[in-house]
Amino acid sequence: MIYSALTLNIQNAQLWDEENPEACDICIQDTIAFLLAQDADVIFLQEVECGHDGGLQVEPPPHFTELRRRLNGYDGIFAYPPQNELEIPFGLGLAIFSKTKLRDRSEVILPASQITFEYGGLSRRPSERLLLTASTVWEGVRVNLANTHLQAYFVLGTTSDVHRDQRNLVEAEMKKLHGPSILAGDFNAPGEGLVEQFHTAGFQSAQIEETTWRREPFVLDHIFYNQALILHSHVVIPTTSDHHAVRAEFVFSGLAKK
Repeated sequence: MIYSALTLNIQNAQLWDEENPEACDICIQDTIAFLLAQDADVIFLQEVECGHDGGLQVEPPPHFTELRRRLNGYDGIFAYPPQNELEIPFGLGLAIFSKTKLRDRSEVILPASQITFEYGGLSRRPSERLLLTASTVWEGVRVNLANTHLQAYFVLGTTSDVHRDQRNLVEAEMKKLHGPSILAGDFNAPGEGLVEQFHTAGFQSAQIEETTWRREPFVLDHIFYNQALILHSHVVIPTTSDHHAVRAEFVFSGLAKK
């Protein structure tokens, strides 16, 4: 049997406007319509909610609440990262949706680097990030699912090759898992060593060549999988977000039940 996974940074449900990318309308219904059309078995979403100056995190999270209401037949989990009083007003928060029941939810905090940057007339520091994990069952086999959104160091004039803590911790957590495992998200590491690092750790990316970000010709978004899964197909799909979606289909390898 073939199983499908889709990852998408929805950028707080903002509709991409090439002429005015910093002042886009927000429409979660367009995001929902896209996800329903994809009909993926598991969905990984990043930047689900809007960040606010001062670190406000709205509860209950409005976009996740609407996603969970409209994605009939899906189980869903969500997590905000730790609050940051110097948060920038961009998207934040991770969600996983699955047609099969999600189990064993866990959150791992990914540390923020001790660097500063200017935004909105303030000196700010990066926020801590999260690795959101769960498991589900396909054909009686436990499948590990992990979602993350790493710091975009390239925007701050440096790289994750210099500031490796977040990706090293993600690698360490994934290496603890047994059985079929999928790691998806926005890794924000264009032209950096992250893909090679995860490959050495036993996780391949479904695709590394086609651009997934509209603002620059970068591959930021990945679906990584381990040797208990075989990649059947993959595609990068244009969306209304500033990111494109990555969709991958898998079958179990002979290692899946070992």
